[in-house]
Amino acid sequence: MPRHHQKKSSASGGSQRQLRVGEVVRHAVADILSQGSVHDPDLEGHIVTVPEVRMSPDLKLATVYVMPLGGRDTEIVVAALERNKKFLRGEIAHRVNLKFAPDLRFRVDERFDEAERIEKLLRTPAVQRDIAADSQDTEE
Repeated sequence: MPRHHQKKSSASGGSQRQLRVGEVVRHAVADILSQGSVHDPDLEGHIVTVPEVRMSPDLKLATVYVMPLGGRDTEIVVAALERNKKFLRGEIAHRVNLKFAPDLRFRVDERFDEAERIEKLLRTPAVQRDIAADSQDTEE
């Protein structure tokens, strides 16, 4: 009787293979962008960071999270990357040894905004008061 093994997912979403391939694709996309290989007027003058790439379970779709430096013109940059995804996919195929070059989709990385929102909340007077009260309780 065949045994069916279920892959365990890590907390950050995906199997070890998905995470590993996502990281390789992330490095490839970051290298391509940092070298200025994508010739698009909307990308000129923008430094784009690639904090994360999430792969689908079959490794055929890569969701590339990007953030332009300073967080400006995010929609313009994502649109330019979407226009050039065929070129980027071909470049990734040359750089990454996979059976299939993954289809690409680009999304704005919202984590920076979320971190800033949390930071602002932590600085509010009400939270500061609660933190001070908690630290006094633990000292006693």
